[in-house]
Amino acid sequence: MRRMGLRFEIRPTHVEEDDSGSAGPEEMVMENAKLKASTLSDLEPDALVLGSDTTVALGEQVLSKPTDMEDARCMLQMLSGRTHTVYTAVALYWKLGSLAHVFFECSQVRFQKLDDARINQYFQLVDPLDKAGAYGIQVGRELIVESVEGSVENVMGLPIQRLALTMEELGFDFMN
Repeated sequence: MRRMGLRFEIRPTHVEEDDSGSAGPEEMVMENAKLKASTLSDLEPDALVLGSDTTVALGEQVLSKPTDMEDARCMLQMLSGRTHTVYTAVALYWKLGSLAHVFFECSQVRFQKLDDARINQYFQLVDPLDKAGAYGIQVGRELIVESVEGSVENVMGLPIQRLALTMEELGFDFMN
C-alpha cells in the first residue's frame, strides 16, 4: 500500500474467522474479509478500512493455517508437483461514506516436486504455522514454487494492482 502512496495503520481485529471452507474458498475469504473490515469500521467510522483474508485451496479443499509442523509437512506434500489456487478477498468499508465493497482475486500456483529434504530446507527459512497452506511466497520461493499464474502480490496476501484499480473505480484518487 505504500507503493500506492497510501498512509495506513495496521490494526488487527480479534474476530472468529471461519476457516472451514464449507461454503467454498471464495465465499470463505470474502466473509472473513467483510467481518474484519466491518468490525474495525464500527470502531473507526470516519476511516476507510480495508480487511483482507487469504487462503489456499486444492480444488475445493481449503488449506488453512496448519495446526502443527506435521500438519504443515502434510500440506506441502499434498501440494507437491500440483497446481493450487490462492484466493484473497479485500473488503473496503467506510461507514460515514456508506461504502461497503468486496472483491476477491485468484492466482494459480504450481509447486515443484518436493521431497522431505526440500521441505526441511524450506522450513529452516519459513515458519509455516502462521501461513495458509503452510507456505509463504516471499521467502524461499525458489525451493517450492515452479510457477505463478496471476498476481504474485495476491499470493502474498494483498492484490495491490486490483486494489488500486478498484479504489479508482470507486472514485478514490490518492495520486493527487
